[in-house]
Amino acid sequence: MTESRAEGRDMQEEILSAVRKSQAAVVDAIRTWATAVQSIAPALPDVNVPLAEKLPKPQDLIAGAYDFAEQLLANQRKFAENVLTAIAPTPGGQDEAPAKKSGPAAK
Repeated sequence: MTESRAEGRDMQEEILSAVRKSQAAVVDAIRTWATAVQSIAPALPDVNVPLAEKLPKPQDLIAGAYDFAEQLLANQRKFAENVLTAIAPTPGGQDEAPAKKSGPAAK
């Protein structure tokens, strides 16, 4: 069983490595595209947007979304663990099948 866990971790690391590499490639492509567009695009005039300083920064939006996702994932993990605990057999024979019903309800 330990060997299968090690293989599972190896597979997970391979997947994570592939994801990291593909993400790096996408970021590089976006950076190249953005640099090219910025070099040929005319300068935009300054725009005065009322209350713009009160809008959240993109970095804050991303941080907030991931903070929420982390909390949600932690809650889901706890829920799954609680479900497993609830359905686990209890010591002392409580994990046996329930007794068959007799009478009209058994039909």
